[in-house]
Order: sequence, then C-alpha cells, then structure tokens
Amino acid sequence: MKTKSFTFFKSYGFTLLLIFSILIGSGLGLVLKKDAVLLNPLGDIFLNLLFTSLVPLVFFSISSAVAGMSNGRRLGKIMISMIAVFIMTGIAASVLMIIGVLIFPPASGIKIELPSAIDVQQLKTSEQIVKAFTTPDFPDILSKKNMLALIIFSILVGLATSSLKEKGRIFANFLNSASEVMMKVISFIMYYAPVGLGAYFAYLTGVFGPELLGSYFRAMTLYYPLTIFYFFAGFTVYAYIAGKKRGVRTFWKNIIPPALTALATGSSVAAIPSNLEAANKTGIPRDISELAIPIGATIHMDGSCLAAVLKIAFLFGIFSMDFSGAGTLLTAVGIALMSGTVMSGIPGGGFIGEMLIISLYGFPLEAFPIISMIGTLVDPPATMVNATGDNVCSMIIARMLGGKDWMKTNKI
Repeated sequence: MKTKSFTFFKSYGFTLLLIFSILIGSGLGLVLKKDAVLLNPLGDIFLNLLFTSLVPLVFFSISSAVAGMSNGRRLGKIMISMIAVFIMTGIAASVLMIIGVLIFPPASGIKIELPSAIDVQQLKTSEQIVKAFTTPDFPDILSKKNMLALIIFSILVGLATSSLKEKGRIFANFLNSASEVMMKVISFIMYYAPVGLGAYFAYLTGVFGPELLGSYFRAMTLYYPLTIFYFFAGFTVYAYIAGKKRGVRTFWKNIIPPALTALATGSSVAAIPSNLEAANKTGIPRDISELAIPIGATIHMDGSCLAAVLKIAFLFGIFSMDFSGAGTLLTAVGIALMSGTVMSGIPGGGFIGEMLIISLYGFPLEAFPIISMIGTLVDPPATMVNATGDNVCSMIIARMLGGKDWMKTNKI
C-alpha cells in the first residue's frame, strides 16, 4: 500500500502541488481583490523565464531528435506511413473537440480585458502562411512570435546533420547535449512554477473575479466525456480499420496495462515498455512498433489535440472573439496538430504547445497561465489517450505496409 501511495505521489505530486498553489493563489485573490495586482510581478517572473528558454529548447530538442534518425528504405516507408496516420488521428481528435466546443462553448459569458492584450489581426490566408512558416531574417526566427518558422528551421538543421552522417556526428552530439541541458533548465524553472502560477492566479482572480474559476469547471465538463468517448469509440474504430473484428479483440485484450500505466504515471514515455510489450502480443512487426511507439510518445498526442482545441476555444471565449468560420476552425485544427507535435512525453508537459497557441494567435502573454491551468487539469486522461493512440496507430501502419492479412502473417 505504501508503495502504491509513493508511486502515485511521485507521479502526480508536482501536478497536485501546482493545483494546490493555484487554489491558494485564487483564494488570496478573492481576499485581496484589486490589491492582488501587487502579486503580479511574481507571476511575470515565471512567464519571462519560460519564454526566454523557449526558443533554444524548441530548436535543440527538435533538431537533435531529427538528427538522430537513421536512414533506410524500410525506415522511409514506416516514417511516411507513421506521419500520415498520426496526422489523420490528430485531425479526427481535433474535429471531435471542435464539434464539442461549438455545441457547448467552454467560456460562455466570460469576458476578460488584460492590460497588455493586443488585437488579433485578421490576415489573408496567403499572408498567414508566409508569416507562420517563414521569417525575413535569421534574428527574427529567434523569437517566440515565430514558433512555426523556428520548428521548420529546426527540422531542416536536423535533416542536414543526419544526411552528413560521420561528418555531422560531432554537431549531432552537440545538439543532443544542448537539448538535455535545456530540458534541465526547464526543470529548474519549474521549481518556481507553484509560486509563479499561484501569484498570477491571485492576480487574475482578484482583478477579474471568481467567474474565471467557474469557467474551468465548464471546460472540464466538456473535455472529460469527449476524451472518454474518443478513447473507447475512436480507438475501437482504428483497431477495426487495422484488423477488423480480430484487430479490435486483440487490441483491447492487450492495451489495458499501457493505458493504466500512462494514466497512473502521467507520462507517455513511462508507458513505452508496456506499450511495446502489448504491441508484440498484438503481432505488430518490431521495426514498426519500436519506431512508432517511442517517437509517438513525443510527437503523437491525440489527447493533447483535444485539449489544444479546447484551450483555443476557451481563449476565444474569454476575449470575446468569434470562434466560427471555416478559416478559423481550420486554423485551430492546424494549430492543434502542431501543438500536439511539440508536446513532450513527460508529466505536466504541454507548456510549449500552449506557448505556440499564444504566439500564433497573438494573444497577450498573460493568457498563458489561464490555459496552462487547463493543461494541468486534463493531463492524466490526455496522457492515457496519447500513449494508447501510439499502439493502435502502430496497428494501422502494420496494415498499410503488410496488407489486410498482416495479423495472420504474424500469427495472431
């Protein structure tokens, strides 16, 4: 019993601490009211530290991951199939949440006008593409305002490093080491998160009132049922696509241990060993499962796509913006996919994706703590969906490369 309690608090202790600090901060805000603005600088310090470390973190983590990939014909086929499947399931999850937020707006009746809020400019589609994917000069790419361009540049650097093989090995080692260093920097900054987020929520609650807290309950009322529905219905459909009735039966027979592992630990990475074991029992070729599941633990996040759309709709609601129209909704799906891609498979992850939402839409920096609370609240079920999705996607990839009889071929 002690071991179970220790494991639970080791996995979710920091998440519980964040929630507790936010509740304390919100309580202070209710007591101090307008005077809570005095605590705002403590929250600004946390935000500034995070945003300062964002650019090097994204660059080194993505470029080092791409640089570490080997080449090969089979690998190329697996990678293409994997990316296609990850995108399709991510789109499906995003569309499901879009339907949900249109029917049940998560921030209905809430309006916030933060001091540094800026108008989100409505640009033409061509201008949005150019501004999102590229920058006119190298210094401009070293900015959180150009996250998508930074990610693309990071991928190009990683591909160039990988293509040079032995000549690029020294630089690849540097990228990997730098990535580890930046992750450690983030871990140091997160020690201050309870103070920073607590202070900022004291400010938000004191200035804007308790209605903001009520809106979180409304958001969770939407997220949890849709996530549970996607977990059971969505993955059953995917397993059927991969292997018909046999695929569904085999999938649910083996997937519970990795699903529970992900839920209990709050980490997609922690679920990799049990996920690989489940994949072997399902009969997924090892070269597929051992590539798709570890990579998927970092870049395939259906649960995070669900959460990203919720966060976007939430911000649109509290800033009294119209979350409708084909352009707006398609952009939300694209950002949800990218947000899920840059998420890292660690407990309490998702901060980079939240920063991406803030920067691409041009929301004020003060909006970050507002949606970070949503990220904290949805983390356990989102992680379970993320990790489980890696397994069923591996089945679909096996179906694409091995044909409709792949399960018979692998004697399942």
